Formats: sequence, C-alpha cells, structure tokens
Amino acid sequence: MPGNETLRALRLLSRSSGGLLSGSQKVTQRCLARSMATESQVTGSSPDITRSAPAPWDAPVTVMTYNFPTMEPARFVEYSPKHLSMPLRRDLLHRAIVYEGDNTRQGTASTKWRDDVHGSHRKLYAQKGSGRARAGDKQSPVRRGGGVAFGPHPRDFSTDLPKKIYDQAWRIALSYRYQRGELIVIDNQISLPSGSTPYMLESIFRQNGWDTKKGRSTLITEQVNEELFDKVQKMERYASIMDRSDVDVKNLLETQRLIIERVALDRILSQHSRDLKSRPAKATY
Repeated sequence: MPGNETLRALRLLSRSSGGLLSGSQKVTQRCLARSMATESQVTGSSPDITRSAPAPWDAPVTVMTYNFPTMEPARFVEYSPKHLSMPLRRDLLHRAIVYEGDNTRQGTASTKWRDDVHGSHRKLYAQKGSGRARAGDKQSPVRRGGGVAFGPHPRDFSTDLPKKIYDQAWRIALSYRYQRGELIVIDNQISLPSGSTPYMLESIFRQNGWDTKKGRSTLITEQVNEELFDKVQKMERYASIMDRSDVDVKNLLETQRLIIERVALDRILSQHSRDLKSRPAKATY
C-alpha cells in the first residue's frame, strides 16, 4: 500500500538524520492513519439506491377504448408491456405465418401412376420388326391416358412450431399494430342498429377516415353476428369481418387496421401467454 511505503521512507530518513525527523514522523503517521481510515469508510459504504418509478420497459400500456358505432372515447385500459409492447421480430412472424399456412393445406391432391391405371399391362407390339418406335404397355406416362410420372399423392404438409414461439408471434403482431396506431379497441360489441342498411357502415368508415384510400379494415368480434356479417360482406371493399376463433396471425397483419372488441382482445392475450410466468385473465382497469 502507498501508506506503508511512505512510513518506511520516513523511518529511513529519521535514522539517517539522527532522529531529527522524529516529530514530523509522528505527525505524518497520524495524518496517514486518518486518511486511511477515511478511505476505508468511503470504500466500505454502499449507496442506498431505491427505484421510485418502474423502468420504461415495465410500465403498463394504456389503451383508449371506444363505443361503436359512435366511436366516442369510453375509458382507458391498461395492459402488460409483455402483451402490447413487444419488440418487432420479423423472423417469428414469418415462422408463425408459414406454420399456419402449412397446417391449412389439405394435401389431398392425387394422381395415378402407371400401375394404378386400369387396363392390360402387356407389351403393345414387338420390340423389333415393326418399324415403329419401341413401346411398352399403354399405361406408360408418355402415352395419352397413361399414368402420371412423379405426380402428387396425398400427404401431410403440416409442420411443427413451439407453442411459446407461436404465442410470442401473436403478441408481436398485436404490439406492432398498437405501436403504429392501427389497433382500435371497442369497449362494447360491434353491432349496428336493427333495420340499418350496409350504407350506414360505409358512412361510419368514411367519418372516421377509414375509406378505401387508406386501406381496408379487419373487424374482429367475440361471437358471430350473422346480420352484421352479412352487411360487412356487402361492403367488403371497406372491411372484412371474422370472429375470434377464426383469426390467425396472418389476419392481424393483412389489412391497414384492426378494429377488435375488448373482450376478444382479452381472450386472445389470455390464450397466447403460455410463455409468460404470470398471465392475467384480462386487462386491468
């Protein structure tokens, strides 16, 4: 330590000077002792740091809900940042969309190979002597009505994807929509007054700036309302509609905006939170 080296140097000077520095040596020792004690107190003490506010990545996400069809603000709803504040991961979204597409393929395409075609399998004519090109049976793929070479057969196109990755893709897609201001949460049910025409739905979209120039919308409901579904299908140039059970990750990213019921959003987040330790059943108010 530097203090010990200084004391050793002072002792050598005191011996060489015949004790002339004995008084100054005592004073120096006292000063060094005080400084070393102060340093030990400073280094030994640990500052008490307490967080008065949560970190930005732990802060809840506040979402404004609206009443349909007036689109008046209803209230604020808080969601976990792990639900609507996920960073964009294009690789996970791509894997989820490919996984959904593979699972929806029927795989029922089927063709007949030469052994499956009805008819005799004898050789049509002799190999030599006829002057014609050599040929086998009439089920040959090069002949009309014969089998298909390397044609498709029924198979399973489905692929596997870890459930936790699939759940993250759902929340990433919803977070992407929310961060871009394209997630519109409806506090009540999406419905129209009885006796209304599809043109009322068109006027609602135009008043809120959701016309065809700014892209189509996707309406997501918790339950199937046949009357509402019929009216939206007649105005399909403005929007498409589906219930929660028919929604996939691809549907969340297809159109320009999402108009979803709050109950349906809570159900989706609850079902796709298997990778989280604690998953709330619904949003906190």
